[in-house]
Amino acid sequence: MSFFEAEEKTFSRFILGNAPLKKLADGFDWAEGPVWFGDHDCLLFSDIPNNRMLRWSPVSGLTTFRAPANFSNGNTRDREGRLVTCEHGARRVTRTEYDGAITVIADRYEGKPLNSPNDVIVASDGAIWFTDPHYGIATDYEGTRSKQELPCNVYRVEPLSGTVRAVLTDFQCPNGLAFSPDERRLYVADTGRIHSDDPRHIRAFDVGADWHLTGGDVFHTIAPGCADGMRVDENGNLWSSAGDGVHCIASDGRRLGKILVPETVSNVCFGGRNGHRLFITATTSLYAVSLAVRGARRRE
Repeated sequence: MSFFEAEEKTFSRFILGNAPLKKLADGFDWAEGPVWFGDHDCLLFSDIPNNRMLRWSPVSGLTTFRAPANFSNGNTRDREGRLVTCEHGARRVTRTEYDGAITVIADRYEGKPLNSPNDVIVASDGAIWFTDPHYGIATDYEGTRSKQELPCNVYRVEPLSGTVRAVLTDFQCPNGLAFSPDERRLYVADTGRIHSDDPRHIRAFDVGADWHLTGGDVFHTIAPGCADGMRVDENGNLWSSAGDGVHCIASDGRRLGKILVPETVSNVCFGGRNGHRLFITATTSLYAVSLAVRGARRRE
């Protein structure tokens, strides 16, 4: 059985014909937020409804990293290699220090509590960018049902002052986000409030001086399903979650092909020995596939 569906010839160059899509672990309720730690040869990811973070390694398999975990969702690493996490339960973004201590990066904006930080990336200047939809406070499944006091924005945390700024304020529900390799473009998914007429697209913003954003047109519309987490490869192609797997999208918005996964995909990240292995969190399972392309040379 082929797990690849090439729509343009370019996609075939990314496929290793004898590299299978492998299920590494299962038994989760909604797996999310994968992040690779090459210096520890392991992947961390969240199992949101079960309020835990898990660790997978090729040596020890699956173990618990943190439980309870404040219904953590998205994860990344900062420029010093520390874990940065979006916590639905505590409605905050945190950093795990080298000694295991937890530092709060952001939990409020203009005096009001954040909704439920969802996904997070770190730019080359050390600034932390995160999305803040309402999913973690809408029900008790991925957090705790609570009053929403802020719009669903995208925020940037200044690297020196720690000031939190709302940089994008016209989304229904911003979700996954990623920079192009040169950081001249920012991609942000809008998944709406999960109604049939909600947006299912990714928007692209030009990043200018002082990280000022312009543009914001629809870059690509995902079908079937919607875009959630996503990452960029070394060539600038975007690898996005979708309803039928992972879609590979060229920098001009053309879909090049798909990795077909038998569960709804939530998020992806590149990792492994040379950054050529794509790890995929998909509903109840963790998958991985080796590709003939590496992830962008970014720590995220």
